[in-house]
Amino acid sequence: SSALPYLLKFTELTSFAMETHVDSLKLQVDGYSLLLEILSQALEQDVVMALGENVASSLLEAVRKHAENEELLLLACTLLMMMSASEVAAENLRKVGVIADLLSILTNFLHNEKICLSGCRVLWSLAASGNNTDQELLRSAVLVTAAVLQEHFQNETVMESACLALWALSLQDCLSEDDYEPTTALLLDVLRMNPERPVLVKNACLALASLLRLSEISALRFITDSKGSGIDLIKDSYHLYLNDPETVGSICLLMNEMVQYDEVVLDMLSHKMEGLLCEIKSLFPSS
Repeated sequence: SSALPYLLKFTELTSFAMETHVDSLKLQVDGYSLLLEILSQALEQDVVMALGENVASSLLEAVRKHAENEELLLLACTLLMMMSASEVAAENLRKVGVIADLLSILTNFLHNEKICLSGCRVLWSLAASGNNTDQELLRSAVLVTAAVLQEHFQNETVMESACLALWALSLQDCLSEDDYEPTTALLLDVLRMNPERPVLVKNACLALASLLRLSEISALRFITDSKGSGIDLIKDSYHLYLNDPETVGSICLLMNEMVQYDEVVLDMLSHKMEGLLCEIKSLFPSS
């Protein structure tokens, strides 16, 4: 931590050089690579560097100048992900308009797993901080994040990140009425196809819980999905992870939202959910 002022100064000098020579793609790539190394070393020592607004602005200027270069954009998204670990840095990124740039990058490079992984984590961080001034942009992020999820259905790590982003976006009430049903169906597919990934199951259940809190449309799709009821999915998930309190906790949060709708309660009764709930209470008495 004693080296932090020097690291910050070096970072500012690097970003200044990048801003001064923004037309040089090689310098931008080298600059981003150097900044990534600095931030990585800082994080390894549990030091979070809150980079200033001027640094964030110069970094985004390079992204905008070289918007077609996949190598540079991958470095940029990775660095943005690391920067967003700091609330101050995340706020500075927001101030200089990072969300619009991020959505453009994700849309144009949807095929790139690493870009999508980092980009969704940045979206999660920015949405979770709850700044209402970005509400319109974050509404646009819902469709982009859903597209990432659909594109990378074979990559569990990317899906975990996308589900986290959808959870944060739903917590900030960024979904429109038209988003509820398809997003619910998409998250049910995530549970259906990836039952063996506890983090993915947990993130999908958290996102579904938030959707059901917001909308009866989501609740009805949850129990009437053409590929099978969501109740059966969460019962199966519970039995897979009954020794995992964190995953069971996310399932319980989802069930807590389910019971606000009479039609869903009737369906839960028909699936004999009372027995499962009693079992959870006995296995986790202190939770």
